[in-house]
Amino acid sequence: MKISANMIATALSLSISASFANAQGRYEGTDPLGTLSYALPKTTLTFNVKAACEHFYAGPYAKYAQKYLGIEAKEEDTTSYHIVSVTMTPYLEADQSRRFLVTPGAGSATFLKLTAQGLVSVNDGNFGSGSHWRFPAAVNVDFSKRGVSSNLTSESATLYRNVKSRNAYNAVAVQQDMVVEKSVDKRAQEAAEMIFNLRKKRVQIVSGDTDATFSGEALGAAIKELDDLEQEYLSLFVGYGETGTQEMKFDVVPEKENAKQLYVPFRISDETGLVAADNVAGKPFLLEIVPDKLVQEATGEVKFAKGANYAVYRIPAICTVKLSDDSGLILQDRVPIYQLGIESTFLLSTK
Repeated sequence: MKISANMIATALSLSISASFANAQGRYEGTDPLGTLSYALPKTTLTFNVKAACEHFYAGPYAKYAQKYLGIEAKEEDTTSYHIVSVTMTPYLEADQSRRFLVTPGAGSATFLKLTAQGLVSVNDGNFGSGSHWRFPAAVNVDFSKRGVSSNLTSESATLYRNVKSRNAYNAVAVQQDMVVEKSVDKRAQEAAEMIFNLRKKRVQIVSGDTDATFSGEALGAAIKELDDLEQEYLSLFVGYGETGTQEMKFDVVPEKENAKQLYVPFRISDETGLVAADNVAGKPFLLEIVPDKLVQEATGEVKFAKGANYAVYRIPAICTVKLSDDSGLILQDRVPIYQLGIESTFLLSTK
Protein backbone atom coordinates (compact mmCIF):
# COMPACT_ATOMS: atom_id res chain seq x y z
CA MET A 1 0.00 0.00 0.00
CA LYS A 2 1.35 3.37 -1.02
CA ILE A 3 1.33 5.95 1.73
CA SER A 4 1.00 9.51 0.54
CA ALA A 5 2.38 12.62 2.19
CA ASN A 6 -1.16 13.78 2.94
CA MET A 7 -1.94 10.62 4.92
CA ILE A 8 1.22 11.03 7.00
CA ALA A 9 0.36 14.65 7.75
CA THR A 10 -3.18 13.72 8.76
CA ALA A 11 -1.94 10.95 11.09
CA LEU A 12 0.54 13.32 12.73
CA SER A 13 -2.19 15.92 13.18
CA LEU A 14 -4.54 13.42 14.84
CA SER A 15 -1.72 12.21 17.10
CA ILE A 16 -0.83 15.73 18.21
CA SER A 17 -4.49 16.58 18.77
CA ALA A 18 -4.98 13.46 20.90
CA SER A 19 -1.86 14.23 22.95
CA PHE A 20 -3.03 17.83 23.49
CA ALA A 21 -6.46 16.64 24.64
CA ASN A 22 -4.90 14.23 27.12
CA ALA A 23 -2.59 16.98 28.42
CA GLN A 24 -5.58 19.25 29.06
CA GLY A 25 -7.10 16.75 31.47
CA ARG A 26 -10.75 16.32 32.36
CA TYR A 27 -12.98 19.37 32.78
CA GLU A 28 -14.21 19.48 36.37
CA GLY A 29 -15.94 22.87 36.44
CA THR A 30 -19.63 23.52 37.04
CA ASP A 31 -20.20 25.95 34.17
CA PRO A 32 -21.38 24.52 30.81
CA LEU A 33 -18.67 23.73 28.30
CA GLY A 34 -18.02 26.41 25.73
CA THR A 35 -19.36 29.28 27.83
CA LEU A 36 -17.53 32.26 29.29
CA SER A 37 -18.08 33.07 32.97
CA TYR A 38 -17.52 36.50 34.49
CA ALA A 39 -18.56 38.52 37.53
CA LEU A 40 -19.51 42.14 37.84
CA PRO A 41 -17.10 44.27 39.86
CA LYS A 42 -17.83 45.75 43.26
CA THR A 43 -15.84 48.32 45.22
CA THR A 44 -14.37 47.77 48.67
CA LEU A 45 -13.12 50.75 50.69
CA THR A 46 -10.03 49.88 52.74
CA PHE A 47 -8.96 52.12 55.61
CA ASN A 48 -5.39 51.96 56.87
CA VAL A 49 -5.48 53.59 60.29
CA LYS A 50 -2.55 54.57 62.49
CA ALA A 51 -3.08 55.46 66.15
CA ALA A 52 -0.69 56.68 68.84
CA CYS A 53 -0.83 55.25 72.35
CA GLU A 54 0.43 56.66 75.63
CA HIS A 55 0.66 54.72 78.88
CA PHE A 56 1.18 56.94 81.93
CA TYR A 57 2.42 55.43 85.20
CA ALA A 58 1.89 57.49 88.34
CA GLY A 59 4.84 57.79 90.72
CA PRO A 60 4.73 56.10 94.14
CA TYR A 61 5.17 59.49 95.85
CA ALA A 62 2.64 61.36 93.71
CA LYS A 63 0.46 62.45 96.62
CA TYR A 64 3.49 64.03 98.32
CA ALA A 65 4.55 66.10 95.28
CA GLN A 66 2.65 69.18 96.48
CA LYS A 67 3.89 68.81 100.03
CA TYR A 68 7.63 68.45 99.31
CA LEU A 69 8.11 69.90 95.81
CA GLY A 70 5.21 72.32 95.45
CA ILE A 71 3.97 70.76 92.18
CA GLU A 72 0.83 68.92 91.11
CA ALA A 73 1.14 65.27 90.02
CA LYS A 74 -1.34 62.73 88.68
CA GLU A 75 -1.92 59.91 91.14
CA GLU A 76 -3.50 57.29 88.82
CA ASP A 77 -2.22 55.30 85.85
CA THR A 78 -3.88 56.18 82.55
CA THR A 79 -3.88 54.92 78.96
CA SER A 80 -4.99 56.98 75.97
CA TYR A 81 -5.15 56.55 72.18
CA HIS A 82 -5.62 59.07 69.39
CA ILE A 83 -5.69 58.83 65.60
CA VAL A 84 -2.52 59.93 63.82
CA SER A 85 -3.41 59.20 60.18
CA VAL A 86 -6.09 57.55 58.03
CA THR A 87 -5.62 56.39 54.44
CA MET A 88 -8.56 55.25 52.30
CA THR A 89 -7.97 53.07 49.22
CA PRO A 90 -10.71 51.70 46.91
CA TYR A 91 -10.21 48.14 45.64
CA LEU A 92 -12.11 46.07 43.08
CA GLU A 93 -13.44 42.62 43.88
CA ALA A 94 -15.61 40.09 42.07
CA ASP A 95 -19.27 40.34 43.07
CA GLN A 96 -20.16 36.64 43.33
CA SER A 97 -23.84 37.47 43.61
CA ARG A 98 -23.76 38.91 40.06
CA ARG A 99 -22.03 36.25 37.95
CA PHE A 100 -23.03 35.58 34.33
CA LEU A 101 -22.44 33.10 31.50
CA VAL A 102 -22.10 34.10 27.86
CA THR A 103 -21.44 32.12 24.71
CA PRO A 104 -18.43 33.58 22.84
CA GLY A 105 -19.32 34.73 19.33
CA ALA A 106 -18.52 37.45 16.88
CA GLY A 107 -18.50 40.08 19.60
CA SER A 108 -16.06 38.28 21.88
CA ALA A 109 -13.18 40.56 20.98
CA THR A 110 -15.13 43.62 22.16
CA PHE A 111 -16.21 41.77 25.28
CA LEU A 112 -12.64 40.87 26.23
CA LYS A 113 -11.51 44.49 25.76
CA LEU A 114 -14.24 45.69 28.09
CA THR A 115 -13.22 43.03 30.58
CA ALA A 116 -9.65 44.35 30.62
CA GLN A 117 -10.99 47.84 31.33
CA GLY A 118 -12.82 46.61 34.41
CA LEU A 119 -16.29 47.40 33.05
CA VAL A 120 -17.41 43.80 33.20
CA SER A 121 -14.96 41.69 35.17
CA VAL A 122 -12.36 42.17 37.84
CA ASN A 123 -9.34 40.51 36.23
CA ASP A 124 -7.35 43.73 36.18
CA GLY A 125 -8.74 45.04 39.42
CA ASN A 126 -6.64 46.52 42.20
CA PHE A 127 -6.12 43.77 44.78
CA GLY A 128 -4.58 44.91 48.06
CA SER A 129 -2.53 42.86 50.44
CA GLY A 130 -1.85 44.00 53.97
CA SER A 131 -1.32 42.99 57.55
CA HIS A 132 -1.98 44.59 60.89
CA TRP A 133 -0.07 45.02 64.11
CA ARG A 134 -1.48 45.07 67.63
CA PHE A 135 0.02 47.41 70.17
CA PRO A 136 2.02 45.30 72.68
CA ALA A 137 0.61 44.76 76.14
CA ALA A 138 1.68 47.29 78.73
CA VAL A 139 4.48 46.13 81.02
CA ASN A 140 4.34 46.43 84.78
CA VAL A 141 5.71 49.73 85.97
CA ASP A 142 8.94 49.49 87.99
CA PHE A 143 10.32 52.24 90.22
CA SER A 144 12.54 49.88 92.25
CA LYS A 145 15.80 51.02 90.61
CA ARG A 146 15.19 54.71 91.20
CA GLY A 147 16.53 56.40 94.32
CA VAL A 148 19.63 55.74 96.44
CA SER A 149 18.35 56.09 100.00
CA SER A 150 17.71 53.07 102.20
CA ASN A 151 14.24 51.80 102.99
CA LEU A 152 15.22 51.28 106.64
CA THR A 153 15.91 53.70 109.44
CA SER A 154 16.96 53.56 113.09
CA GLU A 155 14.67 54.59 115.91
CA SER A 156 15.32 54.80 119.63
CA ALA A 157 12.92 53.06 121.94
CA THR A 158 12.71 53.31 125.73
CA LEU A 159 12.31 49.96 127.44
CA TYR A 160 11.85 49.30 131.11
CA ARG A 161 13.13 46.47 133.18
CA ASN A 162 12.37 45.57 136.78
CA VAL A 163 15.23 45.86 139.24
CA LYS A 164 14.74 44.30 142.63
CA SER A 165 15.61 46.57 145.52
CA ARG A 166 15.65 45.73 149.17
CA ASN A 167 11.91 45.98 149.64
CA ALA A 168 10.39 46.03 146.15
CA TYR A 169 10.87 45.96 142.35
CA ASN A 170 11.60 49.27 140.60
CA ALA A 171 11.23 50.02 136.83
CA VAL A 172 14.49 51.21 135.29
CA ALA A 173 14.52 52.90 131.83
CA VAL A 174 16.82 51.34 129.21
CA GLN A 175 17.52 52.94 125.79
CA GLN A 176 17.59 50.52 122.84
CA ASP A 177 17.98 51.22 119.08
CA MET A 178 15.75 49.28 116.65
CA VAL A 179 15.80 49.03 112.86
CA VAL A 180 12.33 49.71 111.38
CA GLU A 181 10.90 50.29 107.91
CA LYS A 182 10.61 53.90 106.80
CA SER A 183 7.18 55.27 106.09
CA VAL A 184 6.22 56.32 102.57
CA ASP A 185 6.10 59.92 103.76
CA LYS A 186 9.67 59.67 105.05
CA ARG A 187 10.96 58.14 101.83
CA ALA A 188 9.23 60.85 99.79
CA GLN A 189 10.85 63.51 101.98
CA GLU A 190 14.31 62.03 101.42
CA ALA A 191 13.73 61.82 97.64
CA ALA A 192 12.69 65.48 97.60
CA GLU A 193 15.80 66.43 99.57
CA MET A 194 17.95 64.55 97.04
CA ILE A 195 16.32 66.50 94.18
CA PHE A 196 17.15 69.81 95.84
CA ASN A 197 20.71 68.63 96.58
CA LEU A 198 21.22 67.68 92.93
CA ARG A 199 19.96 71.08 91.81
CA LYS A 200 22.28 72.77 94.27
CA LYS A 201 25.24 70.71 93.01
CA ARG A 202 24.43 71.66 89.41
CA VAL A 203 24.37 75.37 90.27
CA GLN A 204 27.70 75.04 92.09
CA ILE A 205 29.35 73.30 89.13
CA VAL A 206 28.02 75.81 86.59
CA SER A 207 29.00 78.80 88.74
CA GLY A 208 32.41 77.31 89.67
CA ASP A 209 31.56 77.33 93.39
CA THR A 210 33.09 73.91 94.02
CA ASP A 211 36.44 72.38 94.91
CA ALA A 212 36.41 70.24 91.75
CA THR A 213 37.22 71.85 88.40
CA PHE A 214 35.15 70.95 85.32
CA SER A 215 35.76 72.16 81.79
CA GLY A 216 34.93 71.21 78.21
CA GLU A 217 33.40 67.76 77.78
CA ALA A 218 33.82 66.97 81.47
CA LEU A 219 31.53 69.89 82.39
CA GLY A 220 28.87 68.78 79.93
CA ALA A 221 29.07 65.17 81.12
CA ALA A 222 28.76 66.19 84.77
CA ILE A 223 25.72 68.40 84.08
CA LYS A 224 24.05 65.64 82.06
CA GLU A 225 24.60 63.10 84.81
CA LEU A 226 23.03 65.44 87.37
CA ASP A 227 20.09 66.07 85.02
CA ASP A 228 19.50 62.33 84.55
CA LEU A 229 19.59 61.72 88.29
CA GLU A 230 17.16 64.54 88.92
CA GLN A 231 14.73 63.16 86.32
CA GLU A 232 14.86 59.74 87.93
CA TYR A 233 13.98 61.17 91.34
CA LEU A 234 11.33 63.45 89.85
CA SER A 235 9.65 60.43 88.21
CA LEU A 236 9.03 59.04 91.70
CA PHE A 237 6.66 62.02 92.15
CA VAL A 238 5.39 62.94 88.68
CA GLY A 239 5.56 59.45 87.12
CA TYR A 240 6.58 58.71 83.53
CA GLY A 241 5.00 57.74 80.21
CA GLU A 242 5.62 55.25 77.41
CA THR A 243 4.42 55.84 73.85
CA GLY A 244 3.92 53.64 70.83
CA THR A 245 1.88 53.22 67.66
CA GLN A 246 -0.83 50.85 66.46
CA GLU A 247 -1.69 50.18 62.81
CA MET A 248 -4.71 48.27 61.56
CA LYS A 249 -6.70 47.79 58.35
CA PHE A 250 -10.50 47.89 58.09
CA ASP A 251 -12.71 47.14 55.09
CA VAL A 252 -16.13 48.53 54.20
CA VAL A 253 -18.21 47.03 51.38
CA PRO A 254 -21.01 49.49 50.51
CA GLU A 255 -24.41 47.91 49.90
CA LYS A 256 -27.09 49.30 47.64
CA GLU A 257 -29.78 48.18 50.09
CA ASN A 258 -28.43 50.62 52.71
CA ALA A 259 -30.77 53.55 52.11
CA LYS A 260 -28.87 56.06 54.27
CA GLN A 261 -25.41 54.88 53.14
CA LEU A 262 -23.98 55.32 56.64
CA TYR A 263 -21.35 52.89 57.96
CA VAL A 264 -19.04 52.50 60.96
CA PRO A 265 -15.68 51.29 59.57
CA PHE A 266 -13.87 51.13 62.94
CA ARG A 267 -13.83 52.37 66.53
CA ILE A 268 -11.18 53.52 69.01
CA SER A 269 -11.02 52.65 72.70
CA ASP A 270 -8.82 54.10 75.46
CA GLU A 271 -8.25 50.59 76.79
CA THR A 272 -7.41 48.61 73.64
CA GLY A 273 -7.00 51.23 70.90
CA LEU A 274 -8.32 50.50 67.40
CA VAL A 275 -11.15 47.95 67.43
CA ALA A 276 -13.67 46.55 64.95
CA ALA A 277 -16.97 48.25 64.19
CA ASP A 278 -18.98 45.74 66.25
CA ASN A 279 -17.03 46.47 69.45
CA VAL A 280 -19.35 48.97 71.12
CA ALA A 281 -16.79 49.70 73.84
CA GLY A 282 -14.95 52.01 71.43
CA LYS A 283 -15.86 55.46 70.12
CA PRO A 284 -17.25 55.11 66.56
CA PHE A 285 -16.03 56.76 63.37
CA LEU A 286 -18.81 57.45 60.86
CA LEU A 287 -18.52 56.88 57.10
CA GLU A 288 -21.04 58.66 54.87
CA ILE A 289 -21.34 57.88 51.14
CA VAL A 290 -23.20 60.36 48.93
CA PRO A 291 -23.63 59.07 45.33
CA ASP A 292 -24.00 61.57 42.49
CA LYS A 293 -27.37 61.58 40.79
CA LEU A 294 -27.60 58.65 38.38
CA VAL A 295 -29.19 58.73 34.95
CA GLN A 296 -31.18 55.52 35.00
CA GLU A 297 -31.95 55.45 31.27
CA ALA A 298 -29.73 56.21 28.31
CA THR A 299 -30.87 58.69 25.66
CA GLY A 300 -31.16 56.05 22.95
CA GLU A 301 -32.52 52.51 22.80
CA VAL A 302 -31.19 49.44 21.03
CA LYS A 303 -33.55 46.51 20.43
CA PHE A 304 -31.87 43.12 20.43
CA ALA A 305 -32.89 40.52 17.88
CA LYS A 306 -34.53 37.35 19.09
CA GLY A 307 -31.96 34.91 20.44
CA ALA A 308 -29.33 37.62 20.83
CA ASN A 309 -26.29 36.87 22.97
CA TYR A 310 -25.49 39.82 25.24
CA ALA A 311 -23.38 40.61 28.32
CA VAL A 312 -24.17 42.60 31.45
CA TYR A 313 -21.82 45.25 32.81
CA ARG A 314 -21.83 47.91 35.50
CA ILE A 315 -21.44 51.66 35.29
CA PRO A 316 -20.12 52.84 38.70
CA ALA A 317 -21.64 55.63 40.74
CA ILE A 318 -19.24 58.47 41.50
CA CYS A 319 -19.59 59.06 45.23
CA THR A 320 -18.43 61.61 47.75
CA VAL A 321 -17.05 59.70 50.74
CA LYS A 322 -16.73 61.41 54.13
CA LEU A 323 -15.15 60.02 57.29
CA SER A 324 -15.78 61.86 60.56
CA ASP A 325 -15.88 61.49 64.34
CA ASP A 326 -17.50 63.53 67.11
CA SER A 327 -14.94 66.31 66.60
CA GLY A 328 -15.64 66.81 62.89
CA LEU A 329 -14.59 65.81 59.36
CA ILE A 330 -11.39 63.73 59.07
CA LEU A 331 -11.25 62.64 55.43
CA GLN A 332 -13.17 63.37 52.23
CA ASP A 333 -12.70 62.07 48.68
CA ARG A 334 -14.56 61.12 45.47
CA VAL A 335 -14.58 57.42 44.62
CA PRO A 336 -16.28 55.30 41.91
CA ILE A 337 -18.35 52.59 43.60
CA TYR A 338 -19.59 49.95 41.17
CA GLN A 339 -22.34 48.28 43.20
CA LEU A 340 -24.06 51.62 43.81
CA GLY A 341 -24.17 52.35 40.07
CA ILE A 342 -26.39 50.95 37.35
CA GLU A 343 -26.26 47.79 35.22
CA SER A 344 -26.54 47.71 31.45
CA THR A 345 -25.97 45.29 28.57
CA PHE A 346 -24.21 45.13 25.23
CA LEU A 347 -24.63 42.83 22.28
CA LEU A 348 -22.15 40.03 21.74
CA SER A 349 -23.71 38.15 18.84
CA THR A 350 -27.02 37.24 17.23
CA LYS A 351 -28.24 33.95 15.90
